[in-house]
Amino acid sequence: MEIRTLQIAGPVVIVPRKFADARGFMSETHNDEEFCTKVAQARFVQENHSYSEQAGTIRGIHFQIPPHAQGKLVRVVRGAIFDVAVDLRAGSPTFGRCAVAEISSANWQQFWIPTGFGHGFCTLEPHTEVVYKLTAAYHPDSERGIAWDDPDLAIAWPLGNREPKLSDRDRKHPRFVETPAYF
Repeated sequence: MEIRTLQIAGPVVIVPRKFADARGFMSETHNDEEFCTKVAQARFVQENHSYSEQAGTIRGIHFQIPPHAQGKLVRVVRGAIFDVAVDLRAGSPTFGRCAVAEISSANWQQFWIPTGFGHGFCTLEPHTEVVYKLTAAYHPDSERGIAWDDPDLAIAWPLGNREPKLSDRDRKHPRFVETPAYF
C-alpha cells in the first residue's frame, strides 16, 4: 500500500498493490493491520455501494455529526469521480478548506476521509460505481450536509457544460457559514 498525503492534514490517497497476469489481476483492497499502522486507527462497521448512471452526478456534501460521525474509505470499482473532503474541524488550520482527488477504477486509488470532514463527489464517467467503508453506521438523525455550490468553498466541480444531476435533498443543504461547529 502506498500512501500519498495531501495539503490538508487528515485525508490521504491510498494506492493498493495490484498483481496482474494473463488472467487479470488480484488486489488486497483493504488490510486492517496495515491501514491502522500506516493511515489511521479505524474500525469499519458498514460498507456502501453507489451507482450513478450519468457523468456529472454530484452526491454530497454529506457528513454525520457526533456521536455518529463517520470516517470513509472511498474507492471506485467502475468509472471515475472527482472526490472532495471539506475540513469541518473548528480550530483546524485548514478549517473550511477542501482536499480533492480523482479516484477511478483505472488508477486504483482510494481516498481516506477521516471524521470531521464533509464528503462529496462528482462522477466523471457514466455508469460509475463507488464503494466506501464507514467507521460508523448510518443514523438519519445525525445526517447533515453543506451546499455543493457554496461560493465560499469555491469547489471547481468538473462539470464542463453539463448541468449537475442532484437529489432534491442535496439541492437544499445550507452554506458552510450557516453550518454549526459540530467538530
